[in-house]
Amino acid sequence: MKHRKLGNSNLDVSALGLGCMSMSSGYGPPADRQAMIKLIRAAYDRGVTLFDTAEAYGPFANEDLVGEALAPIRDEVIIATKFGFDINPRTGERGSGTNSHPERIRVAVEGSLKRLRTDHIDLLYQHRVDPQVPIEDVAGVVKELIAEGKVKHFGLSEAGIQTIRRAHAVQPVAAVQSEYSLFWRGSEAELLPLLQELDIGFVPFSPLGAGFLTGKIDENTTFDPTDFRNIVPRFSPEARRTNRALVDVIKSVAERKGATSAQIALAWLLAQKPWIVPIPGTTKLHRLDENLGAVSRELSAEDLAQIDTEVSKVKVEGERLPEAALKMTGR
Repeated sequence: MKHRKLGNSNLDVSALGLGCMSMSSGYGPPADRQAMIKLIRAAYDRGVTLFDTAEAYGPFANEDLVGEALAPIRDEVIIATKFGFDINPRTGERGSGTNSHPERIRVAVEGSLKRLRTDHIDLLYQHRVDPQVPIEDVAGVVKELIAEGKVKHFGLSEAGIQTIRRAHAVQPVAAVQSEYSLFWRGSEAELLPLLQELDIGFVPFSPLGAGFLTGKIDENTTFDPTDFRNIVPRFSPEARRTNRALVDVIKSVAERKGATSAQIALAWLLAQKPWIVPIPGTTKLHRLDENLGAVSRELSAEDLAQIDTEVSKVKVEGERLPEAALKMTGR
C-alpha cells in the first residue's frame, strides 16, 4: 500500500482510507457486526491505516464498532472521528441542527474516546460548522484537547473557505473533508486552491458518488427505505437515467485499461493532488479489494485529458444533497 501525507501535518496515512459509516447507517440497515469487524481488520491486513467514523453514525454505533475492530491494532492505525451535530450524549437522540459549544465538544470527545477504546483521537473533525459558535472558539477547544493529548490533529468537514482560514489561524488544520468525485467536482473552484495554499490535506468522502460511479446503479435500482439516497435529488430515477452518461465515460476508460469503473474513478481522484486521500466505504470484502486495486492503477496525462474532455460534455442532473442538508455545508 502506498502512503500519503495530509498536508503539512506530517500525518502519514494509506493512499486510500476506509469510510466506515455505511457499516452502521446511511445506506440501509446496519450490516452484521462480526462481519464488519472482520472487514475492518481485513482492510488493515491489506495496508489501510486510515479509518473514518463519527459520533453521528448510528449515532454512536459506528464508533463502537470501529473501536472494537481496531482495539488489537490501535497503535498501528489512524482513527478519524467527528463531533458537531446536536446529539444527546446520554440517549443518542439526534436533533435537527448542530452543536459545537465548547462544553459539548468536550463531552463528545470523551464519549468518542470511550467508544473507540482509546486514549486519543488521531484526527478530530468538526462535522458541520455551527453558525452559533465562532469557529475560533471551536478551534481553541480542539487546541486545548491537543495540548492535553486527547487529540492529535484537527480537521473540518464541509466548511466554507473563510471558516477554514479562520480556524487554521487558531489551530492548524490537518485535513478538510468534503464530497469530491467525477460525480461532483464543486471542490475544484475554491477549496482545492485554498488547501494547496495553506498546505492542508483533503479527504474526499463519497469518492464513488455514493456508489453511482461503479456502474452498478441505474434508474431501475431500488434502495432500502432507510437508504439516504432515496431523498437525494441526484438519485431520482430521472436523474439516474441522465447521469448514466457520466458512468459511460468512466466505463469506456476502464475497459481500455483493463480495470473496473470504480478503480478508474478512484485513480482519477488520486491523480488530482498528492495530498488527496479518498475514503470509499463498503460492506463487502470483494469491493474492498476492488477499491484498493485503484492505488496501483496509473492514469497517464492522456487518460486524464480524455476523461476531463468527455466528462465536460456531461451535465450532471440533480443536487448532491437534499436542500436542508446543503444548507448545513460551506458556512
